[in-house]
Amino acid sequence: MYFLGIDFGTSGARGCVIDTEGAVVAEDARDFGNLDEYERASIWREALWDLVAALPPAIRSQLSDIALDGTSGTVLACDEELSPRHPPLLYNDDRAVDEAALIARTATPGHPAAAVTSGLAKVLWLKKRLGLTGARLYLNQADWLSGLLTGRVGMTDYHNALKMGLDLDELKWPNWVEYLADVDYLPVPVAPGARLAAVSRPRARYLGVNTACMVHAGTTDSIAAFLAAGVTQSGDAVTSLGSTLVLKLLSDVRVESSEHGVYSHWFGDRWLAGGASNAGGAVLRQFFDDRQLAALSEKFDPGIASPLDYLPLPRAGERFPVNDPQLAPRLSPRPADDAEFLHGLLESLARIEARGYGLLAELGATAVRRVETAGGGAKNPVWTSIRQRLLGVPVTRAAHTQAAYGAALLARDGQQRFAANTP
Repeated sequence: MYFLGIDFGTSGARGCVIDTEGAVVAEDARDFGNLDEYERASIWREALWDLVAALPPAIRSQLSDIALDGTSGTVLACDEELSPRHPPLLYNDDRAVDEAALIARTATPGHPAAAVTSGLAKVLWLKKRLGLTGARLYLNQADWLSGLLTGRVGMTDYHNALKMGLDLDELKWPNWVEYLADVDYLPVPVAPGARLAAVSRPRARYLGVNTACMVHAGTTDSIAAFLAAGVTQSGDAVTSLGSTLVLKLLSDVRVESSEHGVYSHWFGDRWLAGGASNAGGAVLRQFFDDRQLAALSEKFDPGIASPLDYLPLPRAGERFPVNDPQLAPRLSPRPADDAEFLHGLLESLARIEARGYGLLAELGATAVRRVETAGGGAKNPVWTSIRQRLLGVPVTRAAHTQAAYGAALLARDGQQRFAANTP
């Protein structure tokens, strides 16, 4: 019996299959490359089919459960056959300025749906342009992908639903969301890991998987990375160092601040407090490839602070630890020595991380006591040393650094994955 998790990130998709003991038995990945916005949905669909169909036949025939994660706040407007009616709007799309202002005037104060990059802001922007009959469903990326597998549409998980306006006290759409968006066009919120439906028979035959294979409600990519790290104690945190910098802290207290881009996700009897910066690996990739990053990192001492003070954003706009869609990058002065420049970039990214965890504590969240690291940046020990110096707590690489592994755990354990994380 096997369990498949599929992670859809910014630059690619990754699949991970585990057995009942949690051992990895198969992994695979697909790189998206540089996508035109009109190619996004079709490339995502192809990556989904490829990752499943490429599994060895012996695994596909015994595949028991599947769960997917996607980028939080990535929204698709679809018809009832799941055909997109507009190119998907990505997690960092910030065009819905007027819609975000309307949400801020209407929503519960401080709700993350009031951010210009929120899922709900994108829904309102799309509805304004497509009209009442232009689309019948507005789905998060993970919802859409799960629907492709089951043939059933219209459900989302609590984690992806948060930025669409989910009421965390009632775990349903509040009246103000219905007033703004009409919930008949929105998916029904269910617990992450909840059983949705079996893979549709035509799809199961096409992919060669067990016809009883069950698809579960998914989660966001950063929460899947948190699950993969396997932390269970309040004060444990996971920093995902991917294209962006994402912080998740297991807290006994729910904290929120729209001013700072701070929000908390439902996590059983506790909360996942944190935020997502636009800074991260995408900025490093503008200047260096993997080989250069590894070689240059060996040329400076991570125990010595860099005097360079950058704001390493890929373009204007930041979400956390300050929520400012107009905030401009600062990547100068650039020294002639590339190693010195990289030192400044890594140090500046670590300062954002340290400020983020400090802000969570100021807002009342459980103080961070240790940090596990996920994502591609977890492989850089020099960056880890810089981060530990600035954070002042132990920083280690998670045993499992890929969000796909966390999604596989969700497929195996279902809703119990969250019940197991109670104090």
